Amino acid sequence: MPIENFHSLLMRYISAWAITALFFLTVMGSPLKAETGSKPTPELARHLTGIAALAQSSPMVTIPAGLFLLGSRRVDDDPYGNSAPFDDTELPQRRVWLNSYDIDRDEVSLGEYLAFLQQRKIHPPDDLQKLISHVITVHSIPDQTLSRWPALYVTWAEAKVFCLAKGARLPTEAEWEKAARGPEGGLFPWGDTAPNPLLAMFGQYHVHEIPILSAVDSHEAGQSPYGLRHMAGNVAEWVQDWFGSDYYASMPEQNPPGPASGRYKSVRGGSWKSHQVMLRTATRGGSAPDQRTSTIGFRCAKSSTSIGP
Repeated sequence: MPIENFHSLLMRYISAWAITALFFLTVMGSPLKAETGSKPTPELARHLTGIAALAQSSPMVTIPAGLFLLGSRRVDDDPYGNSAPFDDTELPQRRVWLNSYDIDRDEVSLGEYLAFLQQRKIHPPDDLQKLISHVITVHSIPDQTLSRWPALYVTWAEAKVFCLAKGARLPTEAEWEKAARGPEGGLFPWGDTAPNPLLAMFGQYHVHEIPILSAVDSHEAGQSPYGLRHMAGNVAEWVQDWFGSDYYASMPEQNPPGPASGRYKSVRGGSWKSHQVMLRTATRGGSAPDQRTSTIGFRCAKSSTSIGP
């Protein structure tokens, strides 16, 4: 074979490989690195193993197919009330059809996430290691309590990989909102009553950014119409969609998938630090997908076999 033909074939092969690799990185997301964080100390490693050993999976709840009210209508007579939109990103209000799907009743727990990392021989991120070491040594929080905390310091891509490993996925933003508020557009998961400590973990503050968290299966009084816990407060939650500030005006009326691209991923529900306005079921927010923070966790969902109208 002439050398120029060999070079031509080689370049075509390399180009095809590069295009394929770019496709998978774009569509599937970057895989987890072999080591997310530093190797923990022997003492911390013992606790990480203990927390992971106590992991409990969340049951899934089936959300029936049907229409629901998404977003908010503009309110002129009470601009500071709970019914008033937080901002224009939740306008206009739409009645949207979703096929049936299943979604975790509880946020993914810290025990579950550490068990997942251990199975793949991945060290937890350094921020999470630092937090766990601190609350164990300074605040004497036991492994059992930490195991029921929500997972935190998880990027969007890492949350996605966890759900895929369970045969699930992150919920779409519309799926998250319906599961949080029910078919008729409740202001909060539990109804129209303003939040209080019996209903949600919110409005907390710590000078050292140590999260004030509740067990993922706690606060039954604040559950959504479908029985989901902590759809308001505790940790905010990654969803599948890119954040589109004007998406509601043009979204499809059935199973909206979110914008095709964007800069931020949508985050819903408010956290342990949030003001009560962020706990509204229609309030929207977003964060860079590589963000690690003590205020964002996630839960998983999966499609069922029900079809559209």
